[in-house]
Amino acid sequence: MSRRITVRGIIYKDGKIFAVKHKDHAGSAKEFWCTPGGGLDDGEALEDGIRRELKEETGVDAQVGRLLFIQQFSKTPDASHGFDEFLEFFFQITNPDDFEMIDLTSTTHGDAEISAYDFVDPTAVIFLPTCIANIDFKRYVETIQPPYIYTDLK
Repeated sequence: MSRRITVRGIIYKDGKIFAVKHKDHAGSAKEFWCTPGGGLDDGEALEDGIRRELKEETGVDAQVGRLLFIQQFSKTPDASHGFDEFLEFFFQITNPDDFEMIDLTSTTHGDAEISAYDFVDPTAVIFLPTCIANIDFKRYVETIQPPYIYTDLK
């Protein structure tokens, strides 16, 4: 069994979450929004990984806060990119204003990977993971809560 570990940023502001639309293989926008982030490098610490991923994708130096959310899931073989299982760690990013205006052309990965970015209401758009729409992020960001854990193993 192979497992991919990823880190993602929860950038919450005024009831919305900063999200990106990735490009597909042809360079067109995918239909869904998701939080920015990506896979850990071998031997990389979780917090170092989220800082690196957000810098690569947005050009912003993220200020990493608390761990808010953990998701563990398996995918169908045709959508798995060679992995049987995924384990994702979602961290609060405490400098949301810095993500208001980013320049994807000045990043190492953003322009190649991202077609759009914005602060979105995850209940009003197609958002992955889908369970994000059910989480009260205002409560999680403004008060101390244990990390929300979501598991969907097939």
